[in-house]
Amino acid sequence: MKRIFSLVILLISVLSFAQTKAPFVGKRTFDIIEGYSGTGTPHYYLDVKKNGDVHFGFVQVNQADRTETTEEMNAGKYNPKVMNVRFKKMGENFFVKFDKDNIYLTDEKGNIQKSEDCCSSQESATKETCTCDSKLYKE
Repeated sequence: MKRIFSLVILLISVLSFAQTKAPFVGKRTFDIIEGYSGTGTPHYYLDVKKNGDVHFGFVQVNQADRTETTEEMNAGKYNPKVMNVRFKKMGENFFVKFDKDNIYLTDEKGNIQKSEDCCSSQESATKETCTCDSKLYKE
């Protein structure tokens, strides 16, 4: 009986720590929120490693003096519900979730956000808010 109980506990432990497989491995770019003017729009990317780690980064070129700002951070293992992205250089902290083709801006619980900032110039004419999402593009 003790062996069966131990085996059940071991099985539950293994299943609870089982990693969810990422929908792809490699680098993808995205732009959820359109930039306007000033320092330039940051171009974001994510890079899913073979071990399941997800790295997020950005490249931003200042339009005035052409200086480039970059940062990359490890957000941890892939989580299909929500991932926290925290860039120190720009003081940005946001939540996302992504699948094979798209990435979504979410709240900390994984609910997809809607905002006027997520509308394209065409959508702004007809909508007050838009879903905050982007296609994931292969480089």
